[in-house]
Amino acid sequence: MKLNGYIDHTLLKQNATEADLRRLCAEAKEYQFKTVSINSCWTVLCSDLLAGSGVGVTTCIGFPLGACSTAAKVAEASQAVKDGAAEIDMVLNVGHFIAGDTDYCKKDIAAVVEAAQGHPVKVILECCLLGDEQIASACECAIEAGASFVKTSTGFSTGGATVHDVEIMKRTVGDRCKIKASGGIHTREEAEALIAAGADRLGCSASIAICSE
Repeated sequence: MKLNGYIDHTLLKQNATEADLRRLCAEAKEYQFKTVSINSCWTVLCSDLLAGSGVGVTTCIGFPLGACSTAAKVAEASQAVKDGAAEIDMVLNVGHFIAGDTDYCKKDIAAVVEAAQGHPVKVILECCLLGDEQIASACECAIEAGASFVKTSTGFSTGGATVHDVEIMKRTVGDRCKIKASGGIHTREEAEALIAAGADRLGCSASIAICSE
């Protein structure tokens, strides 16, 4: 299985420098990954570096907690699109969701979907903080709000992608939206297992090692 086209080559560390982002983009072009996944301040740089390469830019907003205001998420998403983002990864407001305020969450997601102006929006559920029924419910919430993908994890909480979580997501969403698995994917075996479970996209920082196995 050729994995390159599944991978969002990821660098979201807070201490990442311009040199690190330039290296990320050079690697993404060399390996022809689907996108690079980055924090929003680097969108212009990465869009410029990747222009014409066939590799897109995924900008993460409301990252990693998802607990900023809807207005802040909308402003960040709108700016990311202006700066050249091809896709948007946003974080679910997990606190509101766990409290049962799904209306808030739907409106939060829908506002970002509108701000993305037709670009795919992936909603990060942070599955490690949710039970199985909550994961299924969060998927429904994201779909109803217009999300293009549901995504397992930020990689910054208590756990990352698991086959179990992806299987729940796939059973729930079917063909209504796509699934991105991210967080703690280090080997080809792990990557292929997540794809077999239903993942359409993988978020990896160990992308080169995975593809080189």
